[in-house]
Amino acid sequence: MNSSRVLLVGGGLTSALTASMLAEKIPHLEVAIWDKARGAGGRMATSRSPKNSNCTVDLGAQYISATPHFQCSHGEIYKELVNNGVLVPMDISMVQGMHAPRQGEEGTNHYVAPNGVSNIVKYFFKKSGVDVQFNRRIMEVTQSGSKWLVKTECGKEDFFDMVLLTLPIPQLLGLNGDVKTLINQNPEVLTNLQKVSYSTRFVLGLFFNRQVDLGVQWASNYIYNDPVIRFVSVDNIKRGKPDLPTSVIVHTTVPFGLKNIKATPEEMKPTLLAAVKTMFPEWPEPEDVKSLKWLYSQVHHPYHGTPGSLELSTAPLLLAGGDAFTSSNFDGCVDSALSILERVTKCIADK
Repeated sequence: MNSSRVLLVGGGLTSALTASMLAEKIPHLEVAIWDKARGAGGRMATSRSPKNSNCTVDLGAQYISATPHFQCSHGEIYKELVNNGVLVPMDISMVQGMHAPRQGEEGTNHYVAPNGVSNIVKYFFKKSGVDVQFNRRIMEVTQSGSKWLVKTECGKEDFFDMVLLTLPIPQLLGLNGDVKTLINQNPEVLTNLQKVSYSTRFVLGLFFNRQVDLGVQWASNYIYNDPVIRFVSVDNIKRGKPDLPTSVIVHTTVPFGLKNIKATPEEMKPTLLAAVKTMFPEWPEPEDVKSLKWLYSQVHHPYHGTPGSLELSTAPLLLAGGDAFTSSNFDGCVDSALSILERVTKCIADK
């Protein structure tokens, strides 16, 4: 059987799940994975203190909530992650301000990743057997006969039989070559893509690099009465690691993020640190601070009809996927990966 060359673009959860599923269901495929970042995770990013590798914070996603429906439909995936220690049950009694909508319907299970949420993504990439090529920002995708020629910002280029794009929609719309042409030729698709919107947040990771008693009785806290801070978590406690060095993650409110959307993380760092100091005046100064802006934090308005993935070209196959086509959570990424797998399988069967 001839092996098709497939390029997966993206280093986040949807890409990792897709790679794992392709390896299991269509093992003869030759899969490559390119991502612009320096490491795996995407919005499931975990950062380490530069001075103490045991001091870490989850910068993006904090925990996973599995409703009864998804415990059933995605049950094997959850079981696998729990059995391999990638996920453990979360103690929601240690979460302050977690009101009913966040707790989910009756029977919803909540999980944390004890070694950081990026390990969920890394688990599936490792399972796929594909080495992710980082620092490869895709700039152009152009059809060349029956293949796609993909070019990167760093000058790397290669030919593929299929290209699977798991990018935030603004980055998808920013690609050059035939991607732009295909999208512009379909006004309905273009309109639906342009209507996808995201929330924006700034985050601070506070690394104390040693065990510190912060004097709080919670692991995580949703803040409802502050214009700057929306969520604070003592990250090592949240993940059930009280013996590790103390670390804290701070997320801003969405209105604050949108108001300052043009600012850099470094520009906003003093404002965020001042807000933390005002809210927790007794806390000692952290030894290290990581600031970040999630320009595309969570999908606020998904693609119309949430199709799971979008076929931009049938031959050669060009797909767009990710949580923009489902919902902005773990199960949304699973559903998108399943949709991509289904379309790839059909494409191969039709050849």
